[in-house]
Amino acid sequence: MSDEHKQAIHLPFSDKYTDSHSQEYFQKHDRKKLSDRLEHRMAARALALAGNPSSVLDLPCGTGRFWSLLAEQPQRQLLAADYSQAMLDVAGKVRPPEVVKRFRLLQCSAFEISLPDAHVDCIFSIRLMHHIGDSAHRVALLREFHRVTRDTVVLSLWVDRNYKAWRRRRLEASRRRAGEASDNRFIVPRQQFERECREAGFAIVGHVDFLPYLFMWRAYVLRKLPA
Repeated sequence: MSDEHKQAIHLPFSDKYTDSHSQEYFQKHDRKKLSDRLEHRMAARALALAGNPSSVLDLPCGTGRFWSLLAEQPQRQLLAADYSQAMLDVAGKVRPPEVVKRFRLLQCSAFEISLPDAHVDCIFSIRLMHHIGDSAHRVALLREFHRVTRDTVVLSLWVDRNYKAWRRRRLEASRRRAGEASDNRFIVPRQQFERECREAGFAIVGHVDFLPYLFMWRAYVLRKLPA
């Protein structure tokens, strides 16, 4: 894919993370103690499935919700990137200084990561893919991940065939009937997403569900295939 095409992809939701919204984002997730613990458990299991990589890029890192988890291995090399500089600034203030200093911080788009090819063992991408409703955009993102990782990708998204997905479909139908705008969050049929992963050059190592059959969140572990 050409650089011109990558630069043309811009997701409207990315622009909302101003200074005030980034602080609100931190406070919202800081309040959700049980949900946060369950998501950390899902992420930890996915990292183990990925072989506990020795270098990780957290993208998008948001306000650093997973930094303490990623920093548990003392020898792991750590990078963190986000499209929003405000998110990076908040993360640097609210996370423990001994954790923050472990990370090299980058401001960049996930569609155009400012790192060389095969730069890290693993890209860790939580709560991004469910914002991408267009299949071509998901494949473009996966191909950029394929360029930058040496080995694996851990990413989360909303998948179908669970109770919350059924509820979400009903809500979306109601919003369409009322003429309401999309909230830029999408359920992706799991078989479709797995095809997109293979199209982008990945094998699927496995997955970890947040709560099977109930919640939409699933973390996939992908392994890079030779180009």
